[in-house]
Amino acid sequence: MLSESGPGPRRAAGFALLGERLWRPASALLLPLAGAIGWEAGAEQGLIDAHLLPPPSQLLATFAALLAKGEAVQHIAATGQRVALGFFFGMAAGTVLGATTGYFDLARRLLDPSVQALRSVPPLAWVPLFILWFGIFETSKVMLIAVGVFFPVYLNLAGAMHGVDRKLVEVGRVHGLSHARIIRRVLLPAALPGYLIGLRSGLGLGWMFVVAAEFMGASEGLGFLLVDGQMMGRPTTILVAIVLFAVIGKSTDFAVAIVSARLLRWQDAFKPSGSA
Repeated sequence: MLSESGPGPRRAAGFALLGERLWRPASALLLPLAGAIGWEAGAEQGLIDAHLLPPPSQLLATFAALLAKGEAVQHIAATGQRVALGFFFGMAAGTVLGATTGYFDLARRLLDPSVQALRSVPPLAWVPLFILWFGIFETSKVMLIAVGVFFPVYLNLAGAMHGVDRKLVEVGRVHGLSHARIIRRVLLPAALPGYLIGLRSGLGLGWMFVVAAEFMGASEGLGFLLVDGQMMGRPTTILVAIVLFAVIGKSTDFAVAIVSARLLRWQDAFKPSGSA
């Protein structure tokens, strides 16, 4: 009688696990691929106006031309640098202020109402002020992105710290921990899930705000491609920039999600039906 624990069953189980791991990311591409195929077919059959909504084949040709001239890399790098800098400054400010108002009641009563009021200001309302202060150079663009990143990081961290079990803080005080150590060793680890959600939300808003930032007189970047495509009447350029925003934004979000999952491995969290 053959043993079920032999090399054959183990190899089969390994292939099954590998197939499942490959299927999960591949399944996310099914809807975009189906949409692209339908889009291309509709343009070929004349159901879609190819002049107003160019098919994917034309978008690929435009992207290949931009890539061959080195413009694609230049625009992607410029936008990525602005988002990275804005994300860093917005994350830093949101973390410091969120931790402060999350721990100190006096700071929350003094600062939180003003922060909540500023959160209601439309993003584009900051543009004239930043241009007046910093001109149309990189500083104004990075500051606008940082504003977009700041609020979700601040709100999620402060809210998560308010939801930490009071007994954990009391244990830290009993052991003689200072305010700074309680924040660093007790509150921040306990608030980590909410904080990571704030980082993901902030990063997503960073990619949204960079479009408005690059409308402020940029000479390179994906936002510049959008404006250039509009001014020159090239819908393929506009759509290529939109697709690049979607792909790069999702890629960075996926990277943050992977890091978050590893940092939260200790959680015995609910998993949707059908997941391992």
